[in-house]
Amino acid sequence: MTTLPTSRLRAADLLPVATIGLRTRRVRAVLSLLGVAIGIAALVAVLGVTRSSQADLLARIDALGTNLLSLTANNGNGPEVPLPTTAAGMVPATEGVVGATATSELASQHVYRSDQVESFRHGGTTVRTTDPSLLSTLDGRLMRGTFLNEATIQYPTTVLGNTAAHTLGVADLAGNPRVWLGGRWYTVIGILAPFELAPEIDHSALIGAPVATADFGFDGHPTRIYVRTDPDRTSAAASLLPRAANPRSPSQVRVSRPSDALATRLAVAGSTTTLFLGLGAVALLVGGIGIANVMVVSVLERRSEIGLRRALGAARRHVAGQFLIESLLLGTAGGAVGVLLGTGITYVLARQHDWQTLIPLSAVGAGLAAAAVIGTLAGLYPALRAAHLSPTEALRTA
Repeated sequence: MTTLPTSRLRAADLLPVATIGLRTRRVRAVLSLLGVAIGIAALVAVLGVTRSSQADLLARIDALGTNLLSLTANNGNGPEVPLPTTAAGMVPATEGVVGATATSELASQHVYRSDQVESFRHGGTTVRTTDPSLLSTLDGRLMRGTFLNEATIQYPTTVLGNTAAHTLGVADLAGNPRVWLGGRWYTVIGILAPFELAPEIDHSALIGAPVATADFGFDGHPTRIYVRTDPDRTSAAASLLPRAANPRSPSQVRVSRPSDALATRLAVAGSTTTLFLGLGAVALLVGGIGIANVMVVSVLERRSEIGLRRALGAARRHVAGQFLIESLLLGTAGGAVGVLLGTGITYVLARQHDWQTLIPLSAVGAGLAAAAVIGTLAGLYPALRAAHLSPTEALRTA
């Protein structure tokens, strides 16, 4: 009795056989891998954009410093309340403090572009007293002109915050522009760059305390004190500052760290990332279901091929391997397209926001691996179904 030779399928032949369906039904193949591509693109883009934005925030926090503190009276969210006059002298002497600048919001005074503007059209700009040390304490810079000095704080001169300058329509200092401040003309000598950690400065017209005393009866009570501390002693200094600012009622002094707002944005970005990753996972699951559906239809359409191969001696494992590899290729191709698409989205968004483009390698690797797993799982049932088709039944029903 002659024994039939064992059916074999060389590894070199497996790929051409497995890609027959992809090569003959190209449109269907492209549409089926799009679901996986969209899911992987969403995952890569979310992780890439998040990493790029977080790196930018961390860089800004490092540049701006976490050792800047702001002292105000603990009055909720209303107008700034005066602190004791002794606060301006006691706060700089506190242990761990390397610099401090007292400012005072003149709540009853506003600034206008001219004396013909109605009083209620001040655009949210305020008048604030300060001294020449403000720039060094906040580590700020000027966009135009000069800052207040020991001479100009005696005269009706002002330096405008960035937002205040835009609101008042003062773009440059050509022609020595003046503004109507508290019912008097003040000459604009400088325009500040934005202060990310002190947005109230952006909305203010800054004047010297001596001229504020002469023109508006300023009583010397600060309403906000900016404090720059030794980076290694910020927490310790923060615990001492309330008593230094108001020895009688330290509980009435609120100490805040402006950089905490940026840190909070990092936490919010992290929670938002989780949400979008979930949506990307759903899209990936839908893509896997699409591949499974396409593979089931492919098995039904190719029953004659399956029956003929089985009749010629192809083993069940060869038929199963053919369809499993086809599904794996669909998933992997979708993953590769998704990685490229997600990388492109990250690059475009990073360029728009002037971020450094960062694509986590773990996101790329995980995306490709997830696509391969999804493709394999999606093709498992169709492959087993194809392998268990009877040759006679497949040829008879084809």
